[in-house]
Amino acid sequence: MHKVKTVLTLVAATGIVAAAVWVLLHPGFQDQGAGIASDGTKAPPGMVWIPAGEFLMGSDSRMAQSNEKPAHRVWVDGFWMDQTHVTNAQFAEFVDATGYVTTAERKPDWETIRVQLPPGVPKPPEENLVPGSMVFVGTEAPTTLSDFWQWWAYVPGANWKQPQGPGSTIEGKEDHPVVQVSYEDVLAYAQWAGKQLPTEAQWEYAARGGLEQATYVWGDELMPNGEKQANYWDDSKSPFPVVSPKAGGATGTMPVRTFAPNGYGLYDMTGNAWQWVADRYRSDYFQRQVAEHGQSLVREPEGPDDSFDPSVPGFPANAPKRVIRGGSFLCNESYCLSYRPSARQGNDPYSAMSHLGFRLIQKGSTP
Repeated sequence: MHKVKTVLTLVAATGIVAAAVWVLLHPGFQDQGAGIASDGTKAPPGMVWIPAGEFLMGSDSRMAQSNEKPAHRVWVDGFWMDQTHVTNAQFAEFVDATGYVTTAERKPDWETIRVQLPPGVPKPPEENLVPGSMVFVGTEAPTTLSDFWQWWAYVPGANWKQPQGPGSTIEGKEDHPVVQVSYEDVLAYAQWAGKQLPTEAQWEYAARGGLEQATYVWGDELMPNGEKQANYWDDSKSPFPVVSPKAGGATGTMPVRTFAPNGYGLYDMTGNAWQWVADRYRSDYFQRQVAEHGQSLVREPEGPDDSFDPSVPGFPANAPKRVIRGGSFLCNESYCLSYRPSARQGNDPYSAMSHLGFRLIQKGSTP
């Protein structure tokens, strides 16, 4: 069982005020209907209108990773977007209505696992392929940050209803983001809801909320007036990834709407839980965009046709991956720093994790 846990772990780890100021600085904002909440006639309740527009996607800042560069101009058409992550309560409604069983609740399929592994890794015995998913377990003491296997574990029985594994629960957390959902699970929910995943361009445009190239979705200062603006790891309380049993164990998600929304009225576009988007992941995608289009405006990009991620030596660089955005409660200044609108990673589409959720969009007419 230890060997299969290791294999599965390897697969899965490879996740008001600002709005008011922005309106004052951009007189056309209200005319465009940006941030107007749906009344249920043109889009389901709980969504807000994101107006069409042009923006500078990616980042060339000192904080940016190579996969965020170079910044390039992109146009997106208008769309409706969920104000928050899809919550546990909303996902439970879907499961109750359809009987859907998530990937983490099914026996792992060797063929979807094999493509993510180095060549020659043998298939585990069938009895060892048990349902479960990736859980952040942390460490007991400070450690080097070069080996993330130290703080992640494949936990049999972990799924969206018990995100940390058997004995954990989502009771009392109905308004938290649902986590432990794979890309496949998200597509099933989207079909039921009559919505779709945003493209990577749509997601970043919406996340920025009208602030061109700001470091964070709320501006350039991490903690204005000394106050946190998102749910991310607080290194001042405990160095990442140290977990203190006395403090209640591992950190986790918070209720949606805990912090103020961005300029478009969207909550938690960074922090709390990573968010799946539609595009395949290539670490060099932005570079390829600029190589192909130069400084020309790119309209409605839908991502690459294949995946490419050479970040883990020895593993297949072309293994299927989908983009995740926004960072999570685990991101921090010393390690992840992905609670920024330009930060991006790739994740196995069949892998569920305890810090990964989603929100959806819907195409439609302006409010």
